[in-house]
Amino acid sequence: MKVAHDLIREIPTIKYNDFVTRARSLLRDDVFREIYVVDDRNRLLGYLDITAALKVTDTKSNVTAEGFLEEIASVHPETPLEEVALAIRRSLTNSAAVVDRDQTVRGGVLLSELFPILITRHKIRGQVSDYMSRHVVAIDPDEQIRKIYPLIVQSGFVSFPVVRSQEVIGIISRRDILRAGRVRMALKNAADTTVESIMTKPVITISPEASTETAAQLMVQYDISLLPVTEDRRIVGIIDRHDILNALAIKEVNHASER
Repeated sequence: MKVAHDLIREIPTIKYNDFVTRARSLLRDDVFREIYVVDDRNRLLGYLDITAALKVTDTKSNVTAEGFLEEIASVHPETPLEEVALAIRRSLTNSAAVVDRDQTVRGGVLLSELFPILITRHKIRGQVSDYMSRHVVAIDPDEQIRKIYPLIVQSGFVSFPVVRSQEVIGIISRRDILRAGRVRMALKNAADTTVESIMTKPVITISPEASTETAAQLMVQYDISLLPVTEDRRIVGIIDRHDILNALAIKEVNHASER
């Protein structure tokens, strides 16, 4: 049976007394949504996510990571993957930190890499309508891409359906901006690059009456983290990997292996 060690990835870390602007730079330029914060002996203290990092401006360059710490679930290298999934589900993060017995950070397990394994092992309950979020934060296709980062701060999301006249025509995410390779120029110079010019299309959508199992399979097939839920071509909700985790029939376990 696979354990955390089998999926371990190197996750960026910063020291508790490093400036948050350093974390912001790392998170803006990489696909990771979270960065781990450690002490002088590389022991896990918590994490800082992209939303918190983006809230800190250049004028606050003397603010340290210590003031933005959030608690993150951690697992040991030998922790079964189901327990890793439960840790991520409880903490609402996109990774679980992998630590030794003394809390020294060895890396992390990403939900995106754990997800395909979980959905083949466990029954996925219910319909999309049972688990989707009806709170939709959408963006207009004519908006400039420099509006994405403020929207991440305001909403806490990193991907957004692109909607014109209530119809979903694409998806825009931080990953799309990074792929386009124009993030620095667009954000610094207020370039007029629009959301529509770099959004992912055609968009994969799903009906609220579809099974959550179908939603999970589409996420894996197209390597996406969320699906707009549509009815008569109009958006009515969003379902993402965390929603699928809630639908997975994984029994709660003893948490002694977590710290």
